Amino acid sequence: MGKRLIFATNNEGKVNEIRQILGDGYDVYSLKDLDIHTNIIEDGHTFEENAVIKAKAICEETHEMVLADDSGFEVDYLGGEPGIYSARYLGEDTPYEIKNAELLKRCEKAEGQERTARFVCVIACAYPDGKVETTTGVIEGVLAREPRGKNGFGYDPIFYLPERGCTTGEMEPSEKNKISHRGIALRKMVEKLQKSGE
Repeated sequence: MGKRLIFATNNEGKVNEIRQILGDGYDVYSLKDLDIHTNIIEDGHTFEENAVIKAKAICEETHEMVLADDSGFEVDYLGGEPGIYSARYLGEDTPYEIKNAELLKRCEKAEGQERTARFVCVIACAYPDGKVETTTGVIEGVLAREPRGKNGFGYDPIFYLPERGCTTGEMEPSEKNKISHRGIALRKMVEKLQKSGE
């Protein structure tokens, strides 16, 4: 049995990725696993604010240490859109194929450096005593010309890594987790938790 860890999300793709990154030392539970249906209003203006809102809300409900992340895709040609609205871009229930196609269409005139983009992830850890800690992970790349790859989820098929010669949607999950924005932020958080003996 690993250490019980609540992660404030219902996103199965995200939970699977977190379980792979953390390995056997932790038993990661999503809100769905624990049958928690709290309506969290993410009204922060940054990834950090939204991650903290989620972690604190579920921590207050469970009285346990809770991790939450807020992450998104930033395209420089679009002034950083979709950014903190990545999950809600074009509507929360809109399939990512449509979201990705729309981003590519809006950027079809962008060339070279104009196509720079990044994935950003902030992880917040809320403790029952009110303390909150955050860590950040960023991975830089460019907007692909067309969707490629069936791995990952969300915007992975249109995020191209020039140094790898592929999109994150074409990478094996274990490879992607080593370099991903969520992997970076999560490993920093685990380091913090281990240092504080949590």
